[in-house]
Amino acid sequence: MEKLITSPNKALITETQLRTRIRELGKQISKDYADQELVLVCVLRGATLFFADLAREISLPLRFEFLQTSSYNDSTRPSKKIEFIRTGSNYIEHRDVLIIEDIIDTGRTLSFLLEHLNTLNPKSIKICTLLNKPSRREVPVSIDYTGFEVPNVFLVGYGLDYAQMYRNLPYITVIDPSCDAT
Repeated sequence: MEKLITSPNKALITETQLRTRIRELGKQISKDYADQELVLVCVLRGATLFFADLAREISLPLRFEFLQTSSYNDSTRPSKKIEFIRTGSNYIEHRDVLIIEDIIDTGRTLSFLLEHLNTLNPKSIKICTLLNKPSRREVPVSIDYTGFEVPNVFLVGYGLDYAQMYRNLPYITVIDPSCDAT
């Protein structure tokens, strides 16, 4: 499987670039939510590393919530059917919520999450994504905090996976598209 990804010296986004940008995002979020309690909602599994690193860079009282959806099903192409695996809890009611995503491409998953979270009556909902892929957008979404804008390629590393592999890479790289037989 190692041949499926490029080498670290071909990283699209290096470990250093990730650390620097996450620190900047943490400072901006801390400033924007100064003197407020914030609920960070992690979209499992892909956003886990970004969520953990970003949370450590935010200098505010935080609550954590975790949601999990299924949309890729071990393919490089997203399914049109999105479903919850874990839906979270009700304690976001009347609180400021910041959704933490690894990547936003079609916008379908995010739209699905927003619809669900709005039923829980939060005070506000904003979105923070590590990666934004606007060239793939099918559903319009408003992103409040973006780490990096990326081209229309399939990415792995730093939480992003192919068939649940490569999440542990400390950088983000492009996967060889010929690996997907579907």
